[in-house]
Amino acid sequence: MKTPIVDFVKKYADAASLRLHMPGHKGEGALGFERYDITEIGGADSLYEADGIIAESERNASELFGCPTFYSAEGSSQCIRAMLYLACLGAKQAGRRPLIAAGRNAHKTFLSAAALLDFDILWLTGENTSYLSCTADAHSLEKTLAEAPQMPDAVYLTSPDYLGNTADIEGIAALCHRMGILCLVDNAHGAYLRFLPVSRHPIDCGADLCCDSAHKTLPVLTGGAYLHLSPEAAEKFAPLTKNALALFGSTSPSYLILASLDAANGYLAHGYREKLAAFAEKAESAKEKLRGYGYTICGTEPLKITIAAKPYGYTGTGLADCLLRENIVCEFADPDFLVLMVTPETGADGLERLVHALAAVPQKPTLWENPPAFAMPEQVLTVREAVFAPQEIVPAEECAGRILAVSSVGCPPAVPIVVSGERIDADALACFAYYGIENCTVVKENEMLPNKKSRRTDA
Repeated sequence: MKTPIVDFVKKYADAASLRLHMPGHKGEGALGFERYDITEIGGADSLYEADGIIAESERNASELFGCPTFYSAEGSSQCIRAMLYLACLGAKQAGRRPLIAAGRNAHKTFLSAAALLDFDILWLTGENTSYLSCTADAHSLEKTLAEAPQMPDAVYLTSPDYLGNTADIEGIAALCHRMGILCLVDNAHGAYLRFLPVSRHPIDCGADLCCDSAHKTLPVLTGGAYLHLSPEAAEKFAPLTKNALALFGSTSPSYLILASLDAANGYLAHGYREKLAAFAEKAESAKEKLRGYGYTICGTEPLKITIAAKPYGYTGTGLADCLLRENIVCEFADPDFLVLMVTPETGADGLERLVHALAAVPQKPTLWENPPAFAMPEQVLTVREAVFAPQEIVPAEECAGRILAVSSVGCPPAVPIVVSGERIDADALACFAYYGIENCTVVKENEMLPNKKSRRTDA
């Protein structure tokens, strides 16, 4: 498979042209790769008006994923906002407020999209052991939609989630299609799912639109991502997708990232399926070895090793510290879980090193402290009203009764406990203390928008 962006960038770098254009480093710099960092010069194409090498590269990616595929140089965040914009178009054009039914474990980018696009949210919840997960199946969703005050414009799911749990996309998508609504999936952690022996990619499971963070599980530079449309959704949305992405993207996308996405096409086309299948077996074997040492492994995602740490006698952060002493750096840890992301680039030796390090950690008596129980807070303002309201930063322990303005959660995991516009109650305060949240950005008292009734749209 050709790599037209890579080829162009390398040819331009080797030409030693006098660069009287951006960027300001002119191809020189301390990092060594500046010569490949270019802008939209003649022949380089333009991401949002692509008709040359970028268009060719996106066609190559589309062939690999089996559906219309578009590039992002700004991660899945840009793709999430774009696909939610597309989902909201019909409602906006009909003069009504859009409604999106969404798993409560949505990434904070979902909330920034709600603030920008001003849609309402029907939260989907379930019996979960962590705010990072949201059980979702077609049966419970059908019941929720039947009881909803209005039919949503789309169902939005995060799958795989941060702990490696995957939703029943096939069943949920089929339900959505029967009810005439869109199925959107944040598949940021699952770009590789397309290339398993049996594809588990959301588009192949029936989703209408989904995003992949290529950089999370493929050999792509940070920021490289895809927005995919199903063939059916493409009939309606394909002509609008570039404009949707451009609404939320920089006019100066990184050619280093675009070239990295382009190079990944060649990687994926030549032997990756076989490499992935062989490594997935090794990863499963590593999980089985860890279970044999007494570890509790969670989730169903092949390339994520998630350990429930407390049954082994540690917190997740405690296990992460043990690994760090062996120069092994985890993806994420909290009081309950340790999350490790592996790919074929980890290699068999990397897996063996991980298993050896964890085997050397002595097991201790089980820790029985569970996360605080959490109930859906009262929604007082819409996300947009809260985000644009006058606000102040207050210590978390002083926030009882206050309205959250902005969900300032770090990444990872970038999943908010309380959502913009919700009232912070005692349950929320207990969760803040448990997860180490010290400050909250809240709406200034006496400056809330007047005459707003409580809005509660959870399920």
